[in-house]
Amino acid sequence: MHCRVCESDRLLSVLDLGATPPCELFLEADALDEAEQTFPLHLRLCENCLLLQIPALITPVETFTEYAYFSSFSDSWVEHARTFVSGAVEKLDLGPESFVVEVASNDGYLLRHVVDAGIPCLGIEPSVNVGAAAVERGVPTLTAFLDEATALEVRRQHGPANLVVANNVYAHVPDLLGFTKGLRALLADDGWLSIEVHHALNLVALAQFDTIYHEHFQYYTVAAAATALATAGLTLVDVELVETHGGSIRLWARPEAAATDPHPRVAEVLALEAAAGLHDVAGYVGLQDRVERLRHDLLRFLLDCRAAGKRVVGYGAPGKGNTLLNYCGIRPDLVEYLVDRNPYKHGKFTPGTRLPVHQVDRLDKDRPDVIVVLPWNLEAEITAQLAYTAEWDAQLVYPMPQLHVVDQAKVEK
Repeated sequence: MHCRVCESDRLLSVLDLGATPPCELFLEADALDEAEQTFPLHLRLCENCLLLQIPALITPVETFTEYAYFSSFSDSWVEHARTFVSGAVEKLDLGPESFVVEVASNDGYLLRHVVDAGIPCLGIEPSVNVGAAAVERGVPTLTAFLDEATALEVRRQHGPANLVVANNVYAHVPDLLGFTKGLRALLADDGWLSIEVHHALNLVALAQFDTIYHEHFQYYTVAAAATALATAGLTLVDVELVETHGGSIRLWARPEAAATDPHPRVAEVLALEAAAGLHDVAGYVGLQDRVERLRHDLLRFLLDCRAAGKRVVGYGAPGKGNTLLNYCGIRPDLVEYLVDRNPYKHGKFTPGTRLPVHQVDRLDKDRPDVIVVLPWNLEAEITAQLAYTAEWDAQLVYPMPQLHVVDQAKVEK
């Protein structure tokens, strides 16, 4: 294995989660007696450029041609996108003569707001099924993986983009250098690139191990992201800390010729990373021990529930949840089943752990004692959605960033 940015072979092991199946390959009922292929989930740090990464053992084609994740099932994520679009339109003075491209546009959760604003746009989405949902919403969508050739063809047909958005995709590309060149090829010479990606500061400081899965090939500090962007002539000019996905960064970059001096926020976030030790190899030592403690805490809690005869189920079946379930070795004896709002997952079973996934109304029918919420990063949204479970005194348990039980009596209605 060599670093995806600098080609160094000096890669240090910082977290080994064992071998698991790909997190979005949910099983049909008739496949439960078949073998599943598993792959190591082993996080390493490039000692040269300090990019966190895992081996590219599965391809994007295997993961994203048919995909189980639909962004619009999270109300807070759709609202987050709406707020971003509103701000970007004002910040960049976008209008009917502008052109916006989103890479990995999913089901149109973001570009639907661009369409509503009357701004020409295009989504580039490799997953046929979720891209079709975007088209049904009136969002123009090209079914393709982004590389430099695809970007040049989009530019030839539509012209250069004033704004390119790449939310939660910069971690998903094994050919990081080629993808970054594709982003630059889409952009006008005076255009803007906005990237949102989970912040490695939170991953390391809070031991957010469930953000690691096979389709996430790399994990960024601002320093590492700036290095990657520079390989395609893109300069980081601003950064924002955002709360999504347990703590993310929104990176603003421009082609070198159009770049101005970076906003003071860039230096501020770099200082936070340096203070956490993440600009040095030593800052990553100890992550394995902290993750193991989180696993032990959760297993002790579930074993105590089992001993007390409590009925335990899970809410949500996100990719991150499957990392947690597999690493912790959680099976139906500890968590009976999951429920999820996404009908694509209903009637299927989680990869590896084989927990059945049901509709959310199953909660009201069974009235379980304990509900373990796997998309813990949406705590406020999901706690509000599950407020009705207080009728039977259900415990809402969030396993991360530290295991805690929500006292629903104290939640503002």
